[in-house]
Amino acid sequence: MKSRRPATTDDLLARTLRDEAGPLVARLSRRFGDFDLAEEAVQAAVVEALTSWRRDGRPQRPGAWLQVAATRNAMDGMRHRDRQRALAARVDVPTAGEAAAGTDDRLALLFACCHPALAPEARLALTLRAVVGLTTPQIARAFLVHETTLAQRIVRAKKKIVSAGIALTVPPPAERSVRLGDVLAVVYVMFNEGFVSSTGATQDRDLAADAVWLAGVVATALPDEAEAWGLAALLTIQHARSRARFADGDLVLLREQDRGLWDAAAIAEGEAMIERAASLGRPGAYQLQAAIAAVHATGSSWAETDWLQISLLYDELARHDPSPVVRLNQTVAHAQVAGPADALARLEQLAQPLADYHLFHATRAHLLTGLGRDDEAARANARALELTTNDAERRLLTTRLHSRRLDDGS
Repeated sequence: MKSRRPATTDDLLARTLRDEAGPLVARLSRRFGDFDLAEEAVQAAVVEALTSWRRDGRPQRPGAWLQVAATRNAMDGMRHRDRQRALAARVDVPTAGEAAAGTDDRLALLFACCHPALAPEARLALTLRAVVGLTTPQIARAFLVHETTLAQRIVRAKKKIVSAGIALTVPPPAERSVRLGDVLAVVYVMFNEGFVSSTGATQDRDLAADAVWLAGVVATALPDEAEAWGLAALLTIQHARSRARFADGDLVLLREQDRGLWDAAAIAEGEAMIERAASLGRPGAYQLQAAIAAVHATGSSWAETDWLQISLLYDELARHDPSPVVRLNQTVAHAQVAGPADALARLEQLAQPLADYHLFHATRAHLLTGLGRDDEAARANARALELTTNDAERRLLTTRLHSRRLDDGS
């Protein structure tokens, strides 16, 4: 019988890294005065843990194991630079105060990794490595990027942090409110990649779950930031549907999901976060998206969903964020209230900005089908199939096309 120990130790390592990786990088960076050395030391400890814990089983004190390994790696690195002796006296077990500052360390590191001086694509990669504790191969597999390319991207980002003098501190309130948007955007992209990976690749870690956790860290550490609570609520509610989103590897659309598989406790938690955000009196796009997700999550079925409320919420969201993708989702909601003809007329206005977006064509195909324009719907589905890179979505679109051919007798 095949042992289940690797899965158990991998889950333990994932939880440990969420709690320990970011604070460890920050602590070692302060102790040794070298961000690059600290990040590499923790990353090496992660790789060691992947091998050792799978082989020998879970350690009694996972956090302490990781800390010792990372500190040893940092000391080895300093020896190679002929500076170990001068700093050896400073390398010891963190004080109780330092351990208690773990959340602040993690938040400071997150703001540094999401600094506007860094290239947008580098922010996500560095956050996943330094804050969440994913290895370079894991990140490369998640985004279908060559490992060498990703490693170079991370190296450039770390050099930029050093050369630009980016401090591992939480910005003061005036600056923080401006930069928080970059932090939340990185967490949101991270969740979306895990929710439906653009590559369809199998993950070593549940990126979506990591993003939900990280959003919670930010909101808890910044309790007066309404949009931080809004994002935490949105991701919590969306992730509550994770068990129902796939069946035998195939994507299951929201209208067809078994709602009995949804995590009711997580949905209630997300609703409480929405109320917490609303009490701060500063509405924003993430809060509106969370409210939309909550209406979906509390409907007893697709047909019984309060589509008028969702449509009105999308109207408000479009005022905050008039991007084409938001307007596309707004059109889908309007279709449930006003019918496919009205929705299709709205959708056609997005044809140019969303010409290369597969969900535009998939949505258009659905509306055309509702109007009985099956040949046009088939062409729209075929175009959507050409544009998507996700295996599960490709299978769904292929099934739609195949069903159409069967209806034609072909």
